[in-house]
Amino acid sequence: EPFGDLSFEDAVTCFKEQAQGLLDGGIDLFVIETMIDVQETRAALIAVKEISDRFIIASMTFDATGRTLNGTDPVSALVNLQALGADAVGCNCSAGPREMIPLIRQMKPFAKVPLVAKPNAGLPVLKEGKAHFDMGPEEFSRFAPEFVDAGANLLGGCCGTSPEHIRRLRERCEGLSPQPPRVKSVSALSSHAANVFLEKEGPLVIIGERINPTGKKDLQQELLAGKFSLASSFAREQIKKGAAILDVNVGMPGLDEKATLREAVKQIVLSTDVPLCIDTSRVDALEAALRIYPGRALINSISGEENTLEERLKLAAFYGAMFILLPITGRAVPKTSFERKKIVQDIYWKARKHGFTKDDIMVDAITMAVSADGAAALETLKTIHWCSSSFGTKSVVGLSNISFGLPERKWINASFLAMAVSNGLSCAIANPAGEELMIVKKASDVLNGRDKDAAAFIRHFSGTKEKISLSATTEQLNGVEERIYHSVIEGDRERILSLIDEAFSNGISARMIVDEIMIPAIRRVGELYEKKTYFLPQLIASAETMKRGFERLEPKLREEGGTSAGKGRILLATVKGDIHDIGKNIVALMLKNNGFEVIDLGKDVPHEVLVESARKHNPDIVGLSALMTTTMANMQEAISRMRDSGMTCDVMVGGAVVTKEYSAAIGASYAKDGVDAVRIAEQLIFGKNNPKP
Repeated sequence: EPFGDLSFEDAVTCFKEQAQGLLDGGIDLFVIETMIDVQETRAALIAVKEISDRFIIASMTFDATGRTLNGTDPVSALVNLQALGADAVGCNCSAGPREMIPLIRQMKPFAKVPLVAKPNAGLPVLKEGKAHFDMGPEEFSRFAPEFVDAGANLLGGCCGTSPEHIRRLRERCEGLSPQPPRVKSVSALSSHAANVFLEKEGPLVIIGERINPTGKKDLQQELLAGKFSLASSFAREQIKKGAAILDVNVGMPGLDEKATLREAVKQIVLSTDVPLCIDTSRVDALEAALRIYPGRALINSISGEENTLEERLKLAAFYGAMFILLPITGRAVPKTSFERKKIVQDIYWKARKHGFTKDDIMVDAITMAVSADGAAALETLKTIHWCSSSFGTKSVVGLSNISFGLPERKWINASFLAMAVSNGLSCAIANPAGEELMIVKKASDVLNGRDKDAAAFIRHFSGTKEKISLSATTEQLNGVEERIYHSVIEGDRERILSLIDEAFSNGISARMIVDEIMIPAIRRVGELYEKKTYFLPQLIASAETMKRGFERLEPKLREEGGTSAGKGRILLATVKGDIHDIGKNIVALMLKNNGFEVIDLGKDVPHEVLVESARKHNPDIVGLSALMTTTMANMQEAISRMRDSGMTCDVMVGGAVVTKEYSAAIGASYAKDGVDAVRIAEQLIFGKNNPKP
C-alpha cells in the first residue's frame, strides 16, 4: 500500500518468513537491496530486527532523477533507514558507476553508518535479442577511487558485473582508505520524499498544529465517521503557509484512537510530503502510527511520567524516532527554568541508555499563560537559552499558550516568538495561517543570521514561490466546478462523489465534468509530477480520485451518449517472466483517467496470451512493461510474435530498466512513466499535429 494490495503488516510477515529461512540456513548478515519503495524497505528491516540482531545492509535503487520510483531521495532514505536500525545504507542497480557516485556524495555528510555502492556495469543495450552491458571490468573498476573519495565504504557490482569485474574492483581499491562516517548522530526528520534538518544556525522550523480535533466540530465529526478529508486539507493548507512538520493528533472521546491515528497518518502521507510529528497520550496508538509511517517521525512527547517513560523510550528507539522531551514528572507543571532543567537532565540520562544522543531530542521549554503568571515568558526564555547555549539540545514551544486570556493574542505570540528565536529556539508548534506570526518568523531568521542572504525572506515577499493553482484553461471555474477540480488535484477521494452529485443537481452535464474539469485537473497533476512538485503517492491519490469520479459519471455519460473512454483502446501487460506491475498499474490508471479504454492482462503474461488478446480486442496500442534486465528481451520476443501474426498496431514500452534507445531498437515507443504514457498514446493515436478530441 498505497501502490498495491499488500498491507504493511502482511509485508512484514512475508519478509519475516524469508529472514527466518535465511537464519536457519546459517547466514552471517542480511542484504535488503534493489528496493524502489522505502516503505517496503522498512517492512523488511523491521521484519529482520524483530527476529535477529545480525548486521543489515539496506540498499535503494534510484533512477536518473536521483529518486526512487516512489519519489524518495537519497538523503531522506538515509535518514529514515539508519534511524530505523540499518547497519549500512546505500544504493544498487539502475545506474552505472558514474551516475551512482553523486548519490553517495549526497549521503555522506549525514551518514552515521557505512555507505554501500553496487552499480550496474553501465546501462543495458540490446544485442542479438538480449540485454547486454558494455562496460567491461577495466572501465568499471576505474571508478573505485571516485567512489572512495565520495565516501563509499563497501563496494560491489550489480547487473552486468561478473567475478572479473569484482576482482578488478578489489585490485583498484588496494592502497585506498575508506572514509569513516563523519557524524555519530543526526538531528533530522524525514518523510517518504523529503527531510528536515534541525540545525542550530538554520531557520526556525514551524510545526503545524491544526490537525487536532480540540475545538473543531467539523473535524471531530469526520474522524468519528472514519473520514480524513478535512485532516488532509488542514495538512496541505499548513504546508502552503510555511509549516515544515505537521503535528497529528486525533485524541477525542468516543474514538478508537489507535486505529484512527494509524489511518490518519496513512491518508496524510498520501497528500503531503513533509515529516510528521505523532501526538498521542496512548502508547498503543503511538506504536501503531510509528510502525506504518514511511519516514523518521517526531514524537510529541515523552515526559518523566514513570508509568510510560520507559515504554515510550523503547518505542522511539526501536522505530528510530526523534522525540520532544517534556520536562514534567507529575501533575504539577514546573514553573521555573531551574526545575525544568533538572527534569530534562534526568530524562536525558535515561534516554541515553536506549542509545539516544542530544541530536535525537528536542526539549519542550513549556509555555504558560503570562496572564496568570507575569514571569512565565521569562522562565521559558531562560530554558530555551540554556538548551541552546549550555545543554546542547534543540528546543520547541507550543506558542499559543503564552497569550491565553489576553486580547489581540497574535501580537503577544509574534513578539514572544521573536524573543524566543533570539534565545536559540529551534521549533515552534503553531498555526502557520497567522500572517503576523510567519512574517516575524521570517524576519527573525534574517536578523539572527539563520536565513542566509535573506533568501527565504526575499523569496516570500517577491512572490516567486510556486503555487499549485488552477491551470490557464480553468481559471474561470468557480463553486462546485472549482471544488471538483481541486478535489482531483489534492487526491480527495472521500469528497469527489458528493461533489459530482452536487454538480448534477446544479445542471452540469457529466461530459462537461469530464472534459472541462476532471481531465484538465489530472493533466495539471501530471505537470506537477513532472516538475517534482508532486511525487508518486500524490499521483496515485489523484488518479484514484479520478477513478472514483468516473465510476459515478459512467451511467450519466452513457445516458448523454458515449463513454469516458473515447480516445482509443490500449492493451497492457507485464511481459513473460516478470512479476512486477506497480509501474504498469499506474500507467493503466493514468490512461483510464485521460479517456482511454484500457484492457489490463496483468503480469507474467505468456506471449501466446498477449497475441491472442491483441487479436481479439484489436487495440490501437499494446503497452508492455518490464522491471528486470533479465526480462527485457521478452519485450522484443513479444513484439516479434505480434508482427509475425500480422498485427501492425503501435507498441509502447516502459519499465525501470528500459531506455529510449532500447525501445527504438525493438521498434517501440518509449514512455518513462504514467504521465508520459498519456502523452505518447495521444501522439500515436492522433498524431503530433492533430488536435486531441
